[in-house]
Amino acid sequence: MLLKVEGLHVHYGNVEALHGMDLNVKKGEIVTILGANGAGKSTTLMTISGLLKPSGGGVYFQKRDLSRMQAHKIVEKGITQVPEGRRVFGTLTVQENLDLGAFTLKDREIISKNQAWIFSLFPRLKERRKQLAGTLSGGEQQMLAIARALMASPDLLLLDEPSLGLAPILVKSIFETIREINASGVTILLVEQNARAALKLAHRAYVMEVGRVVLEDEARALLENPEVGKAYLGG
Repeated sequence: MLLKVEGLHVHYGNVEALHGMDLNVKKGEIVTILGANGAGKSTTLMTISGLLKPSGGGVYFQKRDLSRMQAHKIVEKGITQVPEGRRVFGTLTVQENLDLGAFTLKDREIISKNQAWIFSLFPRLKERRKQLAGTLSGGEQQMLAIARALMASPDLLLLDEPSLGLAPILVKSIFETIREINASGVTILLVEQNARAALKLAHRAYVMEVGRVVLEDEARALLENPEVGKAYLGG
């Protein structure tokens, strides 16, 4: 098991956001988390990446407990996150954003190899490498946010709402790229409002409601599940 989240409790002040969350991700999988706004999906990702600290339970990556580890150390261990809303550094160039993504790496050869791969995934970023990130379109900023996270050579990529605010044609392109990234050997944990697209992409899925997992199954089975269809797929 690459990632194991066990009995996870997370509080924002006095409010408990996760009530004993359990989740597993095997090496090579794409796993998606579905749920309404406020279900705890982003909280789960931010706790895995060390941006939030649990009040109970544990996060284990390659059997190592991450729950007390600092966020930058978690990046060094092989987990990177693409945050909701992209959050690129708008006053820096595309190239500078990518350089920041590689801050945990010391080997110039690996950095250069990663960048060449990223430019093959996102040729548009290569064309715009000297452009300020803040002047990119929404779709290009999403590409940059994913590219920046890949610069650190992650084993596990956490993606939070990658299709948010993008035109349908761009959503299709981003999802195809996510599949390509996974095929290259990167395991992916995906939070996504576009439930149908996420289930078509993923191997397995979890459905969350108010801080708890209420359903877990193969993605294909959840696509065909009438309850899931009614709640999340508009049918």
